[in-house]
Amino acid sequence: MPKVYEIDGIVPVVSPGAFVHPSAVLIGDVIVASKAYIGPAACLRGDFGRIVVEEGANIQDTCMLHGFPGKDTVVGAETTIGHGAVLHGCVVKRGALIGMNAVVNDNAEVGEDAVVAALAFVRAEARIPARSLAAGIPARVLRELSDEELRWKHDNMLLYQQLAERSMKMRQVEALEKPEPNRRRIDIPGALPLSELKRKHG
Repeated sequence: MPKVYEIDGIVPVVSPGAFVHPSAVLIGDVIVASKAYIGPAACLRGDFGRIVVEEGANIQDTCMLHGFPGKDTVVGAETTIGHGAVLHGCVVKRGALIGMNAVVNDNAEVGEDAVVAALAFVRAEARIPARSLAAGIPARVLRELSDEELRWKHDNMLLYQQLAERSMKMRQVEALEKPEPNRRRIDIPGALPLSELKRKHG
């Protein structure tokens, strides 16, 4: 069971169709919709402002979400929040991708299908337009995304919706002492880094 905490009489809400890893922490005013994936060691602190995770979004391991009273931190439908990202009092709109270890600060808004690159810092009150790529510290809009990039982003999001379903069957076990002969690999067709996809289509 995930670590779910009531505070000031407010209890997190998790749709039965969502997956929340047992090591994730949900506190207070948190609402998680169906098909969402909340990864290991993610922390959603609704002890100040509300945190809303819309349908089919994925929040990957060690992400941190927090905000201010009277305001919502919103993770839009079908968004991807990459490993270690921090969202604070911001809105990430449908289909956007926040890269690994990126930070999106107070009252910022990331538009639909936009990408914030890994390690970027989106300043307070910033506006990242739809279908654009933003990168850097502070983040600047570099260009519009290509159709190939948009397809890859969407396909990657679908893989995380599938992972939410796969993870519901996950079980805790004892580790093996050594690998089995001819150890099987996990095979997920279509799971490919964007850089590798671009190289292939060069």
